Amino acid sequence: MLDPAFVMLCLVILAALLFDYINGFHDTANAIATSVSTRALSVKSAIVLAASLNFLGAMAFTKVAKTIGTGIISADQLTQMVVLAGVIGAIIWNIMTWYFGLPSSSSHAIVGGLIGAVIAHVGPSALLWGGLKKIILALILSPILGVIAGFIFVVIFSRVLQFRSPAGVNRGFRKMQILSAAFMAFSHGTADAQKSMGVITMALLSYGAIPTFEVPTWVKLTCALAMALGTAAGGWRIIKTVGRDFVKLQPMTGFSVDSASTCVILGASMLGLPTSTTHVVTSSILGVGLSKSLNAVNWNVAKRILTAWVLTIPAAALVSYLCYQVMSPLLGK
Repeated sequence: MLDPAFVMLCLVILAALLFDYINGFHDTANAIATSVSTRALSVKSAIVLAASLNFLGAMAFTKVAKTIGTGIISADQLTQMVVLAGVIGAIIWNIMTWYFGLPSSSSHAIVGGLIGAVIAHVGPSALLWGGLKKIILALILSPILGVIAGFIFVVIFSRVLQFRSPAGVNRGFRKMQILSAAFMAFSHGTADAQKSMGVITMALLSYGAIPTFEVPTWVKLTCALAMALGTAAGGWRIIKTVGRDFVKLQPMTGFSVDSASTCVILGASMLGLPTSTTHVVTSSILGVGLSKSLNAVNWNVAKRILTAWVLTIPAAALVSYLCYQVMSPLLGK
């Protein structure tokens, strides 16, 4: 007869990999929307590029995984059911926002999911408030940095190239966008695949399969592969919202968005700080739009995006809370 604890571990791993896969197609837009909207790359070419670089980025860092795995829930209150309910809540919220084409944050969803699940388990006393403050502060500040960086990049390029013909500038930046999209996809991998690595390593530690919180190589490989496969599946609904509906982009502004986003996300990943790729990219696009004029931004789309941003952590927490209440009588705590 199979050990119930081992069965739960397997369920957690499968759910985390499913979250990683969904994160891939949910957040594909972050890496490729600008290059697709400016026609620097076809959708197919952009998705192949993003999938490949996402895989490499996911293999590069583990600091964010450790922050997620050790900075939210007290180790003595960590159970497989808490992790499973947290991941499933995040998955449900991601699918809902993908269906409606809202570029919400997978990072916020997993943080909210784990918060809701552990509150359902023992209450808020099990939350590590010091670690949560660090995580939430990073998630709040990174979009602000994205707006500033996007604005600055466009202003610099506009002044340096003000005497060049627009057609020539667009041709040059359209080629450069292939490189910037590659770096954006790599940075996406360094940030977003880390969440699932952290979740699986949490579950392995809770089960007793590993003595300390160190991400095993097989976890890195499977999470990187799951995200790459999800990215390859694409996410046209969100690509359209981010790349076409929000702010009209040209090759130069698209390159600016990718460059600004990459700087913020890679910098945070190297410091072990979780960021929302979705938030950073859309805020960089907002910065680019504001560098032109207030009218350059589609404020109706901006309101929808902002609503998803504000709702994600509490909504995912609520869904995970309910998942825990439903699942724990069936599977045990």
